[in-house]
Amino acid sequence: MFTQHQTDAEGHPVRDYESTTYVSSFAGIDEFGPVLRQDALRRGLTVALQVVLLIDGAEGLARMGRLCFPSALQIVNFYPALEHAGKVLVALLGSKEHPKYKTRLGRWARRLLDDKVEQLIAQARQECLGKPNAQAVEGELTYFINNIARMLYGTFRRKGFFIGSGVIEAGCKTVIGTRCKQSGMFWSEPGAQNILALRCIHSSRRLTDFWKHRLNDHAARNDSLAFSA
Repeated sequence: MFTQHQTDAEGHPVRDYESTTYVSSFAGIDEFGPVLRQDALRRGLTVALQVVLLIDGAEGLARMGRLCFPSALQIVNFYPALEHAGKVLVALLGSKEHPKYKTRLGRWARRLLDDKVEQLIAQARQECLGKPNAQAVEGELTYFINNIARMLYGTFRRKGFFIGSGVIEAGCKTVIGTRCKQSGMFWSEPGAQNILALRCIHSSRRLTDFWKHRLNDHAARNDSLAFSA
């Protein structure tokens, strides 16, 4: 989670310095969503001018967003969308080895960045109309049909929003991967969850507050006044 108030000279969004915080959990999305919202509230969710939820298009994440961040603008990560575009083209052309595959994938990328997702859907349907691959193409198009409003990448970029999840991927790599995925490591789930919680606190620059909370909590448990009362 991070804040962003500016773009660079080329119009690309830039995170605010040291604004990124992290939350980790092995729980399912129904439990993780409220935890994420709690941290967002701590970060100032209620006074944010615009909340953006960057997701990968999975319905579970979209539902979590509607429940926990109802006012948020949902954006489907551009790079998984491009991977799904490749699947549509495989259904249309028969293989990634087709000589037109790379050229057409580039065309899909450019048109997605120009808010043309509905036109791409219509063209793909027209191309396979009445052909044996029509059902396969329609199946791959479902991802785009379900996420049209979340794929207006040209509009999102003009507003200065992130459309890719590089920040999130980097966080997973540095906070989780470099600690828990080293050679020869084996973890129990409680052990991994505890160390990752501590790493999230440290990476979020909240370690001092954490130890103060633990100290105060420990002192409260040993308050003799409670026993005398």
